[in-house]
Amino acid sequence: MSDSEEHHFESKGDAGASKTYPQQAGTIRKNGHIVIKGRPCKVVEVSTSKTGKHGHAKCHFVAIDIFNGKKLEDIVPSSHNCDVPHVNRTDYQLIDISEDGFVSLLTDSGETKDDLRVPSDPALLTQIKESFAEGKDLIVSVTSAMGEEQISGLKDIGGKN
Repeated sequence: MSDSEEHHFESKGDAGASKTYPQQAGTIRKNGHIVIKGRPCKVVEVSTSKTGKHGHAKCHFVAIDIFNGKKLEDIVPSSHNCDVPHVNRTDYQLIDISEDGFVSLLTDSGETKDDLRVPSDPALLTQIKESFAEGKDLIVSVTSAMGEEQISGLKDIGGKN
């Protein structure tokens, strides 16, 4: 290769940060997070079997998908690594709810975020729509992991007077 060659790289939009990190299966506890079948999950139950004749204790994980609520299970040797998702929770002020089901949120930097749908959870959806219709100032919590985002909570910070 000569020094005169130029290399052009396409920007993919992220700084190369991984969506997951490895953690030894034996160290993952209840209420922690784990990736099962490519989905980010919250661990609700962990049981560890004793070492068998092949020498590995096994961890049995029961977990709930953090976005769709489905129950998933996995069995992994306790000495092996599992993928653990980077899970973040961010609060935004709710500005508007559009007719097509998208919300308009105000970020800390003063910009709007308009790419999220109203939550699929019927109780949370009703609570957001009713509180917004009453004219209350609302803060929504957005959970993000592995490239997905979803509204996961709601806080009332007072009414508009």
